[in-house]
Amino acid sequence: MRISGDLTFPGDKSISHRALMLAALTNGECIIDNLSTGVDVESTRQCLMTCGVQSEKNGKQVVITGNTLKNPASDLDCGNSGTTARLLTGLLAGQGITTTLTGDKSLSQRPMERIIQPLGLMGASFENENGYLPLRLNSAPLTGIEYSPPVASAQVKSAILFAGLGAEGETTVIEKTKTRDHTERMLHVLGADIRLDGNRSTIKKLENPLKPFAMKVPSDPSTAAFFAAAAALVPGSNLILKGILSNPTRTGFFSALEKMGAGMECLNQWKENGEDVGDLRIFHQSLKGINISGNQIPVVIDELPILAILATQAEGVTMVQDARELRVKESDRISAICVNLRRMGANVEELEDGFVITGPTPLHSAQITTHNDHRIAMAFTIAGLISDEPITLDNSDCIAISCPEFDYLLKQVVR
Repeated sequence: MRISGDLTFPGDKSISHRALMLAALTNGECIIDNLSTGVDVESTRQCLMTCGVQSEKNGKQVVITGNTLKNPASDLDCGNSGTTARLLTGLLAGQGITTTLTGDKSLSQRPMERIIQPLGLMGASFENENGYLPLRLNSAPLTGIEYSPPVASAQVKSAILFAGLGAEGETTVIEKTKTRDHTERMLHVLGADIRLDGNRSTIKKLENPLKPFAMKVPSDPSTAAFFAAAAALVPGSNLILKGILSNPTRTGFFSALEKMGAGMECLNQWKENGEDVGDLRIFHQSLKGINISGNQIPVVIDELPILAILATQAEGVTMVQDARELRVKESDRISAICVNLRRMGANVEELEDGFVITGPTPLHSAQITTHNDHRIAMAFTIAGLISDEPITLDNSDCIAISCPEFDYLLKQVVR
């Protein structure tokens, strides 16, 4: 078996969420091509429609007619999507919307206090018992603040900046560690009054609606990471990833993969809507262990499960630290990674804020507990490519949260 061919992926999930939300603040018709097909992004679209936003969907193209936000007649169901819940809370708070946001069991266990606190400082009014969903947002005037999030989070930063679009004065977010900057790039391209100075982002209230736009969403690098890992793991592999988002805050996985010794070549690079995009070739070479910690973590946080799989086949020790945030994702990903890898025979030590993996070790067939977490399910599907016998996932359906086409795409390149 080898991994070869070329692949084009659905649109980046992070950009897709933001494009939908900002389209709602324009004064006309927006056309978004190659929107992410994940269930999470559809949760955002459905929530916006519940708030009165007009939307038509045709495959991967979505048309949004903005400037129509209103108080919804029913609760906003964010499903499994933390991005929907956190960013939409900021957006709607800034637009004076009253509503209740809910989510599934997993999302209802993820912390929302990290947005409740800064938005509350801006004047947002919440009814909430314990810092989790359901979250009642009541219309209230907002005033800009200067805020430094205690946890590096693009979701928290974006929620505050979105709220700042409707707040009096200036709203400034100062990051201790740089996180993905799609919100800032998109706001700048759409004509919002935003100033960027290093890790400091300042937004002013919108005096007029944003201008309507048409955009094509670049391919999702977090989805592409699983296929890149497959090519890096399977001897004789040579895979081309087409039109991948190459934003510097999103290439942490590929930097780590190259550092581990995988073959990598950038074939083309260009810009679309203020974002860097490129074609990548990934090919198999022997891997070595690396250390990942500190400010490397925020730009690789979503890809740490698949990096753990790579580490099992790398010569030496791979250590991940300062990744405590993994414990409050769709599942406790540190525990899920370590428990499942031990079942497959890997040499892994669980840390409070990460893990240590010593390789290379052969991987064996096992029953994988996904905890209904799409990234755990995808990572261990890739691990199954190099195990002695097929693995079994307790729930493969959860992969649809981010990439319903995952199995189809994988079948296209397994030779």
